[in-house]
Amino acid sequence: MNEFHLGNKVAVVTGGRRGIGRSIALAFARAGADVAVCDAVVEDGKLGEVAEEIKAVGRRSLGCKVDVSKRNEVDAMVEAALATFGRIDILANCAGVWTPGQTLLECTEETWDRVMEPNLKGTFFCCAAVGREMVRQKAGNIINLSSQAGLNPVTAVGAYSISKAGIIMLTRQLALELAGHGVRVNALAPGIVKTDFTRGVWSDPDAGRAMAAMIPVGRMAEPDEIAWPAVFLASDESSYITGAVINVDGGWQVPVTDKVASTYGPG
Repeated sequence: MNEFHLGNKVAVVTGGRRGIGRSIALAFARAGADVAVCDAVVEDGKLGEVAEEIKAVGRRSLGCKVDVSKRNEVDAMVEAALATFGRIDILANCAGVWTPGQTLLECTEETWDRVMEPNLKGTFFCCAAVGREMVRQKAGNIINLSSQAGLNPVTAVGAYSISKAGIIMLTRQLALELAGHGVRVNALAPGIVKTDFTRGVWSDPDAGRAMAAMIPVGRMAEPDEIAWPAVFLASDESSYITGAVINVDGGWQVPVTDKVASTYGPG
């Protein structure tokens, strides 16, 4: 945290009320950034709690409701962040959904859209809206959340793996287009992370052991173990890294076919 300092920077984090997004938002704040933490859900109070936690570590915060699949709401999110902080230096795209236990042949048009709209289209909308501001600033840093499922096919996750693969190409294309404007774009590809998405695995001792046995380091990741690589990518210490996809997977870089993994999926 002390080495990868984000002092005087402003970050926007989508999907920030829980899981990996929450951990990234808090890690950014602990590293010195002011943070606009954004999510589609505010009714359960968790988004407000994260905003208060950011303030508790001495940073400014903004809680913002946004459905990233709606361009007008993304534009409003950017406007709110700029009105509050004056600039945006970092964007972390963590919002997304998935559909476990479904093959592509079982995937309906409605389900396809429900996955693709927040995961891929929403990431694009956020990259485009914030990226335009970063180009004007001639500086900025975008971090997209992909998955090991975006690198290797996983049994019965339907459209999810395709959406995460799309995020990888989106990251590389934007990195190429924005490098000359001082904007870096990278992606993280987590493996199995202990979040609400995977609660069915890690809350069940037998399923948890079966999953851990598939991972070379022998365990699932904690959300903070994804957050600190994001801090590194957001920091000036990674200034020569752009267009990269960084595996944060405990060594798990092969297709996952085990029944447990097929049911609960990667990060």
